[in-house]
Amino acid sequence: MTYQEQRERMVEEQIRQRGISDERLLAALRRVPRHLFVPDEVRHQAYADHPLPIGEGQTISQPYMVALTLNSLKLQGHERILEVGSGSGYQTAILAELALEVHAVERLVALLKGAQECLEKLGYWNVHWSVTDGSLGLPELAPFDGIVVSAAVPEVPQPLISQLVTGGRIVLPIGSRETQMLTEIRKVDGSLARQEIASCVFVPLIGRFGWPA
Repeated sequence: MTYQEQRERMVEEQIRQRGISDERLLAALRRVPRHLFVPDEVRHQAYADHPLPIGEGQTISQPYMVALTLNSLKLQGHERILEVGSGSGYQTAILAELALEVHAVERLVALLKGAQECLEKLGYWNVHWSVTDGSLGLPELAPFDGIVVSAAVPEVPQPLISQLVTGGRIVLPIGSRETQMLTEIRKVDGSLARQEIASCVFVPLIGRFGWPA
């Protein structure tokens, strides 16, 4: 089975059949070559229904979890997005397909360089990269229409809330180091509307408003 055929199967069986129907998102998942974002030794599992190690103690999330996260942002194509924890760059590439501009933050230089190189080879030029404490966001570039955090936090980092436009959404895993709840936070008229999406397990976000190293 070719990688393209594996992507088609992944989208149909792991994502569409679980209730995600946003055609822009499904099309992006079909286009982005997930196998290029994983190490050679696990490439044969790139489209399997589970996360995979990518080095530095980090993982690339299960395809369905990526889809569920981005589906909750409800992107239309005009947005400026902050991604905290770009990791392999796979989710970053899908965001680049769905949004106008993506600001990707990663604290691990080796991962960021690998992700940046992969996305540039694939022709994504609407992504801007930063090595910093992602729990602080990027205040100098705020506000953002949407924020996605790809690592677990004990609670929503206050700096991220302040960097979100009114009506914007933050999607992130909240809980302990061991288990979390993927949660959508919407900023509405000065207050926060919270909706729980699904239980999940992410690596911890290391930073001032995350977990200590």
